[in-house]
Amino acid sequence: MDRLIEQLSEARDSILVHIVSPPFYSQVVFVISALVLAWLLSASIRARVSIFRHKPSAGALLDLRMAFHNAGDLLLPIITALLLGVGTPIAASVIGETWLVRAAQGIAFILLAFSLANHVISSTTIIFILRWIGVPIALLFIIGLLDDVTGYLDSVSFEVGNIKITLLAVLRTFLFGILLFWFGRVSNSTGQRVIRNRMGLDVSTREVIAKLFEIGIFVLMLLLLLNIVGIDLTALAVFGGALGVGLGFGLQQIASNFVSGIIILLDRSITIGDYIELEDGRAGTLRELKMRSATLETFDGKDIMVPNEQFITTTFVNWTHNNRKQRYSLHFQVAYDTNLEAMFEIVRDVVNTHPKVITGEHLPLGERADAEIESFGDSGINILVEFWMEGIDDGDNRVGADLLMMIWTALRANDIHIPFPQREVRVLGPVKTC
Repeated sequence: MDRLIEQLSEARDSILVHIVSPPFYSQVVFVISALVLAWLLSASIRARVSIFRHKPSAGALLDLRMAFHNAGDLLLPIITALLLGVGTPIAASVIGETWLVRAAQGIAFILLAFSLANHVISSTTIIFILRWIGVPIALLFIIGLLDDVTGYLDSVSFEVGNIKITLLAVLRTFLFGILLFWFGRVSNSTGQRVIRNRMGLDVSTREVIAKLFEIGIFVLMLLLLLNIVGIDLTALAVFGGALGVGLGFGLQQIASNFVSGIIILLDRSITIGDYIELEDGRAGTLRELKMRSATLETFDGKDIMVPNEQFITTTFVNWTHNNRKQRYSLHFQVAYDTNLEAMFEIVRDVVNTHPKVITGEHLPLGERADAEIESFGDSGINILVEFWMEGIDDGDNRVGADLLMMIWTALRANDIHIPFPQREVRVLGPVKTC
């Protein structure tokens, strides 16, 4: 602390000495020239780029376009900081002093931090870092104490085995780790939204690209963080070998599901929105396909989590992948004394009146609604009704239940009976009476 007070006193005396010297006024002219040039460049860019001039209207990627629009407020501090940064060595060689130029550059960084916090970034954590960490760093840079502070933090260290860990490395890792993974999350969500909005690609291709993009973003962020920490990336070869052994034993199922997810996305055997029936009879609409598992949503509001490996190693029925038209059957009985020809016509007419049943003379004979004898039962004649419809006969499309009610009503109206089970009991031998 005494050292800091001493340096502040020396800086004050130095400013008082230099403020009346010719190099001071030369730096003032230099800084003002940089500010004017930065203002002209930023104004020219804002005038030429339409997204900076006009507020985006509703449409695709509105949040991304709005972020670019708000970034127009960053042009002036960014260009100012860049011009002053480039001009610092020039001022050092021409004027011989750069303290005022460095101070102006630090102020430009402070304005940039506040502009980011107020106009572009919505994360409270990042705003906190910019205001309470970024601004003090810029102030230390202005008064020329940044190198001394970082040197002191670097001197506070402890050792773990052969590894030396400094306080500066810990703070740097923590700070850049938050910034990198925030940037990775924002980039991932934005990139996946852009990919999934590409209607020119089919659903499976979009999912493959989105998942690979997600993996690539976070691998890149991790490698950058390791590089910032100072870990030699060649050491990852040893870690990769150990990870391979771990995958071979403890993480075999996770690796299998991960690879199966890649295979599913590439061979396009299932896509989002397909109605899938598993080998054990459970069924649902594929709502989400992740790298480890898939989610089937049932019509009764339940989610079935299915490991990706199951779609590779077991059989399943995909009802709607290639053709949404499905054929369904209804079964009922009529009495043996029924006029079948008339009853068939009644049933066919009833089925064809349902709005969700596919009907029409243009259809092939095998796709038209039909009623026929299925078999002869003990109590009556078993009737089979077949019809085609779009989608699954469940949830919103309860066509089968509607048709059974309509058929029942039509049979009663035409005095056609559905028989009760009948048994003939014959008593052999004399009947004993009491």
